[in-house]
Amino acid sequence: VEAAKILYDTCLSLTRGQYLDMSYEERNDLSLKDYWPMVGGKTSALLSACTQIGALLGNAGKEEQEAYRQFGYHLGLAFQVQDDILGIWGDEAITGKSVASDLVEGKNSLPVLYGLDKKGKFAERWKQSPITVNEVKTVAALLEAEGGKVYAEEISEKETEIALEYLHKADPRGAAGESMLELANMLLKRNQ
Repeated sequence: VEAAKILYDTCLSLTRGQYLDMSYEERNDLSLKDYWPMVGGKTSALLSACTQIGALLGNAGKEEQEAYRQFGYHLGLAFQVQDDILGIWGDEAITGKSVASDLVEGKNSLPVLYGLDKKGKFAERWKQSPITVNEVKTVAALLEAEGGKVYAEEISEKETEIALEYLHKADPRGAAGESMLELANMLLKRNQ
């Protein structure tokens, strides 16, 4: 019953996160603080439910369950920020994701919101009109020059550290523990 409740709450979080993501597409008034409720209700909600339900069904105590939940949550945040970085500066041949799409689609990703907050040349260009495929490299370079990439990388590293601290606190043991650490490292060290 408790696992079903976690799953139910997660479905609500996922719906809320996806709704926010879609509602942000046409907005130009967002800030960095608007980013976290959206991404917290996406990958983070799903991973935290998986890790918490696994701990629950594995008969972990409440403190361990919470540590696993927090591990999944922060792992999801780090993953999403990395996805935002790859969506602008990634290597298409490795990621399989077009680096043009996030800027052309006008996604309010973490680096973009950071750049908008700086109110520099990137923000000026972003607010003029939609970015075209031909402008992607130039606009990405503007955003990088204004610190958007470095900021996102620092946040991703911070969330990674927090996730791994919670995993250490959960103290996974045996083959399952090794698998969780491998999964975390695989998700957090994707190639660019």
